[in-house]
Amino acid sequence: MDATAQPVEVTAADGARTSGSVRAIRLLALVAVYVVVVYLLPRPASVQPAGWRITGIFIATVVGLMVRPLPGAVVVLFGLCAIVLLGGVTMPQALSGFASPSVWMVLAAMLMAVALRETGLARRIALLFVRAVGHTSLGLSYALVLSDVTLAGSIPSITARSGGIILPIGRSICELFESTPGPTAPRLGRFLIAALYQGSVVACSMFITGQASNVLAASLAAKAAGVTMTWMSWFVAGLVPGLASCIVVPWVVSRIVPPEIRRTPMAADYARAELTKMGPIRRAEGTTLAVITTVCVLWMLSGWMPAWLGLRQLDASSYLTLVALVGLSILIVTEVLTWDQIVGAGSAWDVFVWYGGLIALSEILASTGSTTAFATWVGSWFTGWTWLPVLLVTLAMYFYSHYFFASITAHVLAMFAPFTIMLVGLGAPPALVVYSLACLANLTAGLTHYGTTSAPIVFAQRYVSFEDWWRVGFICSIVNLAIWLTIGFAWWKVLGFW
Repeated sequence: MDATAQPVEVTAADGARTSGSVRAIRLLALVAVYVVVVYLLPRPASVQPAGWRITGIFIATVVGLMVRPLPGAVVVLFGLCAIVLLGGVTMPQALSGFASPSVWMVLAAMLMAVALRETGLARRIALLFVRAVGHTSLGLSYALVLSDVTLAGSIPSITARSGGIILPIGRSICELFESTPGPTAPRLGRFLIAALYQGSVVACSMFITGQASNVLAASLAAKAAGVTMTWMSWFVAGLVPGLASCIVVPWVVSRIVPPEIRRTPMAADYARAELTKMGPIRRAEGTTLAVITTVCVLWMLSGWMPAWLGLRQLDASSYLTLVALVGLSILIVTEVLTWDQIVGAGSAWDVFVWYGGLIALSEILASTGSTTAFATWVGSWFTGWTWLPVLLVTLAMYFYSHYFFASITAHVLAMFAPFTIMLVGLGAPPALVVYSLACLANLTAGLTHYGTTSAPIVFAQRYVSFEDWWRVGFICSIVNLAIWLTIGFAWWKVLGFW
C-alpha cells in the first residue's frame, strides 16, 4: 500500500483518446444531428431560419459533449465557429461568454483549489474527519462524505475533489484492511468506494461551487426566471436536504452492498499516523486556510457586502468573481501558488474554455426563441393541470433522462432553461423551480458510471461491479428524490420559495 496516498490523476475525462475511425464516425454523427434538426424537423413559426440553424448547432454541440469525438472544449469552440459561419452571429457575440464574471469566478476557484491540494491542506482536512469518526466502516464513509462537502464550498470540481483528493485516501484505507479489487473488494472497498461516490454528488448539490455547471444553472436561472442564485442562497437552500442525504445515503449504501468489516479502528490510527507525519500546519497551509476561509465568508455575505464596500456597481456574480480573484492574487503574492502552477493547471483552463463558450451559446440560443417555443410545446401536454403535479412529473423526467447524458453540464444546458420557462409559465413559483432543477441536476450523476467526469475515475478502481454500481445508483436516486421532494420542499416552503 502507498501510505502517502498520492492523488489520482484527474485529467479531463472528455479528453479521452479515441481512434481516428471512431472520431470520424462521431463527428459525422454531429453533422447528421445538425442536418436532421435544421432540414427535417419543422421550424416553429416564431423562430427565424438563422435562429433555427443556431438551434441545430446548439443541439449538435450538446450531443458532442455526450459522445465526445474530441475534448469538450474543442467541441464548444467548433460550435462557436459554426454559429458565426452559419448563424450570422458576430465574433464579439460568439466570444462574449469569456467576459462573463461567472466564468472567471469558476476559473479563480479552481486555481485556488490547486493550493488546497498542493499544500496538503485538503488531505489534512480529510484525515481529520477520518480520525474523528472513522472507527467503523459507516463512520469512514461519513468522514469521506463530510470531507467532500467541506471542500465543495470552495472547489468547483467534483473531479478535483472526489477523484483527486478523497478517492486516494479512501483507497489507501481500503488497502489498509487488505481490501483490493477482486475477491476481497466486499471486505470494505466495495461499500466505501460506492458510498464515497454517492456522497460526492450530494456535495455537488449543496453549493453553487459544488460543480462548475452550477454557476451555469445560476446564469440560466437569472435569464429564464429572473431568480438570482448567490453562494449564500444556494448554501441555505441545499443545507437541510443536503445534510439529510449525507446522513441517509451512506447508510442506504451500507445496506445494499454491506461491508464484511464493520469495525475499523485501524483507519483512525492510520489517519492519526499520517497527520503526525504531516506535522503542524505550515505557512503555506495556514495562508491557504486563511484565504479560502475569508473568501467563503465574503461569498456568504454577498447580499450586503457590495453596498457596505461602496461597490454598488457590482451585481452578485461580479462580486463573487472579484472576491475569488482577490483571493487568488493573495495566494500568488504570498508565493503559495506560482505562476507556473497556474499556467500548468490544465483542467482549470479546460473548464474556462468550454464553460465560457457554453455561456455564449446558451445566451445566443435564448435570443432565437427556440427554448420558448419548446417550452410552449411541452407545456401543452399539461393543459388543465395545476403546477405542483406538473413540477413533480417534470422533475422525474428531468432526473431519469440523465441515463442518456455523460455530463451534468450537457444535461443542464439541454433541459434547464426550457423546463424552467415551461414550469414558470404554468404558474409554478420561480424560486422553487430553479432550485429544484439546479440541485437535482447534480444528484442525477449518481445513476451511472459515466454520470459526470469523476464517475469513470472512481469506477475504474474496479471495487464496484457494473451491476452493483447501477443498482446502488438507482436505489440512491429514489432515496435522494424522496428526501429533496419532501424535506427539501418543506425547507423551501420555510424559506419562502413557494
